[in-house]
Amino acid sequence: MTEETPGFEEKPDVPSGASPDDAEPKAAPDKGAAPAGDAADAGLVAQLDQVRTALNERTTDLQRLQAEYQNYRRRVERDRIAVKEIAIANLLTELLPVLDDIGRAREHGELVGGFKSVAESTETVAAKLGLQQFGKEGEPFDPTIHEALMHSYAPDVTETTCVAILQPGYRIGERTIRPARVAVAEPQPGAQNVKAEDAEDTTAADDKESGGPDEG
Repeated sequence: MTEETPGFEEKPDVPSGASPDDAEPKAAPDKGAAPAGDAADAGLVAQLDQVRTALNERTTDLQRLQAEYQNYRRRVERDRIAVKEIAIANLLTELLPVLDDIGRAREHGELVGGFKSVAESTETVAAKLGLQQFGKEGEPFDPTIHEALMHSYAPDVTETTCVAILQPGYRIGERTIRPARVAVAEPQPGAQNVKAEDAEDTTAADDKESGGPDEG
């Protein structure tokens, strides 16, 4: 039985003339490590570019959807307001004959008692809904808001004028739901010429009384 001497380890045979370091195996140099790292970096950059492109596309899609939604909301709100205005206008149009009766009763002094309270309440509610009355005697005739039912000539007007309000007009905001029905008067034919001649005669008389124009 062979006995091993403690404290000594077996070493590989070293050729004569070689250093001890030559006996240890050396790792082969990793020539492909650097190229592999560059390829991995290039792949990450490509993936990052793809992610950025996809993000930009999604952001653009989101902005477009948001703009479309805002436009949709504005259209819905505009349509809702228009429907409300049309409904109110239709209701008040049906109420106009009642308001006309109230106006005639007031003119004849018949708006008394309980009927007066009901009439005033009705007018108050109509005003709260935006109903406005228009049409006054003496204002110039405007075919966009007036409807002429009677026509005459008058020497004391210089333009077509509303001389009587047969039925008041009503509007809601800028929307006319019934024109004012009026009687109009136009200047008397030839009145302008007569006025011009009168003005010339007056001027001539003044010049004559003052001795006429100064002579040079």
